[in-house]
Amino acid sequence: MAKSTESLAEFYRHKFNDRPEHHVPEIGPFNVFRIEDSIKSDHAPALYTRRDFYKIMLLQGHSVFHYGDKSIPVNGNTLLFFNPQLPYTSEPFTPENKGYFCVFKDEFFKTSLRINLNDLPLFSANTQPIFALDEIQFRQIKAIFEKICSEIASNYVFRYELIKGYVNELIYLAIKLQPTQQRFKHPDASARTTSVFFELLERQFPITSRSERFEFRAPKAIAEKLAVHVNYLNRAIKKATGRTTTDHLAERLIGEAKALLRHTDWNISEISYVLGFEDQAQFNNFFKKHTQQNPTSFRQVSNSQ
Repeated sequence: MAKSTESLAEFYRHKFNDRPEHHVPEIGPFNVFRIEDSIKSDHAPALYTRRDFYKIMLLQGHSVFHYGDKSIPVNGNTLLFFNPQLPYTSEPFTPENKGYFCVFKDEFFKTSLRINLNDLPLFSANTQPIFALDEIQFRQIKAIFEKICSEIASNYVFRYELIKGYVNELIYLAIKLQPTQQRFKHPDASARTTSVFFELLERQFPITSRSERFEFRAPKAIAEKLAVHVNYLNRAIKKATGRTTTDHLAERLIGEAKALLRHTDWNISEISYVLGFEDQAQFNNFFKKHTQQNPTSFRQVSNSQ
């Protein structure tokens, strides 16, 4: 079952048995690792949960990453980005997998990056940025990770400033790999409202306790929380995304419902309650309308795969 959030300290305990992290108070925690050094045959699989830190990974090999109701297989040379807003997990790495990953908190960039990381498409709440790399791109990104590893092991007094530059390079190279229409733009009022909408929505998930309850099933409830009129919210969401507020709410509820059906042993009535439905029948109808399956059938099929 999911837990609320894994901290960076818990990550170190899970992966490295309390291996000390590189931490300079004025820039915040940062570290970099080789994937093959982080693989332990006896550790438990990673939890399906949010982390309170960012991660950038260069993977050589095969794995499957689970984001809510999505399972994304990757094979070959792949660049991946993970953010604190998005719960995720992955299948255990095999010994053949290689590569690098770095972990950091947002304060690592507060003194040098002039925009909020969450404003970048790589780290927004409703994306799972995964980039398959050709050989030239792979060599370029691998060289950056090797520079980061070299600098973090050095005694150079300005090594963290260099490292921030290298991480910036990783971020902007990845943005360059995205289709033009997905690249970062300075947001207008509609885009800002949409960003806050998704941030508030994602803040409700993952649901980790039977006593929690999602209270924003209707656009009006979120509009009241954001202190805007529901018509303005609907227009802003439609302008920024091309889809309605109701569409986004339904999609996110279905995603969380699928995750709870897959990753918990809660009964259907309990899942109905935490997702804000009046009763199990209402939830069953909603789920079947959007998936063409009832919740029980979905759970049986998922568990058999």
